Amino acid sequence: MDNKQTPRQGGHQGYQGQRGPRRQRDFSPIQSEFDEQVVQINRVSKKTKGGNKIGFSALTVVGDKKGKVGVGLGKAPDVSNAIRKGMSHAKKHMIKVPLVNGTIPFRIDVKIGAARIMLKPAPRGSGIIAGGAVRSVVSAAGIENISSKMLGTENKISNIYATLEELKRISEQADKTKERKESIKK
Repeated sequence: MDNKQTPRQGGHQGYQGQRGPRRQRDFSPIQSEFDEQVVQINRVSKKTKGGNKIGFSALTVVGDKKGKVGVGLGKAPDVSNAIRKGMSHAKKHMIKVPLVNGTIPFRIDVKIGAARIMLKPAPRGSGIIAGGAVRSVVSAAGIENISSKMLGTENKISNIYATLEELKRISEQADKTKERKESIKK
C-alpha cells in the first residue's frame, strides 16, 4: 500500500488547496432606491372542467419619495410571482408628481368608475390625512401634507387608480401652467 493520501483516504489534507477556501455568500435582499408596498393580495378561483384553477393578484405601489410614483397589478398562479409582476409593472409606468412645499399645488376631484377621490393641499405639519389606498400612493410619491376623501366605492384597486389619475392630471396641469409662464416671459 502507498503512503500517499488521497482526499478520500486522508480527509481534507491537500484538498482545500485545490479548490480554495470556502467563501461566505451574502444572501441579504438587494436594497432598491424605491419604496415598494404591497397594498392588497386577492385569491382568485375559477371553475374549470378539470377542477378549480387558483391564482393570485397583487396590487403594488412603488415610489421614490421624491415625486415619482407608479402602480401595478400583477396576476400569477402564486403570490411571489404576482408581487414581482406588479412591482415591475409599477416601475415601468411611473409618473412624476409636482410637489410644492411637500404638498400638491391645488385641489382636484376625479371620478373614475365608481371611485370618487378628492385631494387637496394641506398646510405644513398637518401630515397625510387619507384612507389606506390613497395613503399608500401619496406617501410613496413623497407628499408629506395632504388632505383627501374617498367618496364612492371602497374598492382599493379602483381608489388607487383614481388617485394615480388625479396625480397625472395635476402634473399635466402644472406642465401647462409652466409653458404658459414661459410664453408670457418671451
